Amino acid sequence: MVSVYMDLNRLSSQIIKAAIAVHKELGPGLLESVYQNCMVMELERLELHVQSEVPVEIFFRGRKVHDEGFRIDLLVEEIIVVELKSVEELRDVHKKQLLTYLRLAKKPLGLLINFNVSLLKDGITRIINTLPEPS
Repeated sequence: MVSVYMDLNRLSSQIIKAAIAVHKELGPGLLESVYQNCMVMELERLELHVQSEVPVEIFFRGRKVHDEGFRIDLLVEEIIVVELKSVEELRDVHKKQLLTYLRLAKKPLGLLINFNVSLLKDGITRIINTLPEPS
């Protein structure tokens, strides 16, 4: 289990470096879609597998209720969910939304990145989803 967490830390560090590079070049104030496209390009440049706008099915009590309950902004290496924002300030609802995404998609780690800040490090929130142990 230690290697999984080390991989998560290494991967999240690379994602944050990519976000800093995008923010450094473009600055704050653009549409989320611009940052999303640039993040895909930067993550691919770092040779990471990244998917954009990944649909997630929603199940309730074991039955599928929706083919596409939401879309993950970025899914990196099939394990880290990245939710991008370009808002005045991150609110608790944004963090709760990402945690819900993590739970429904059964992913262990999410990064909430708000590009609409002067220093990007002030716009990054890391959220851990405690996954149940496999039985």
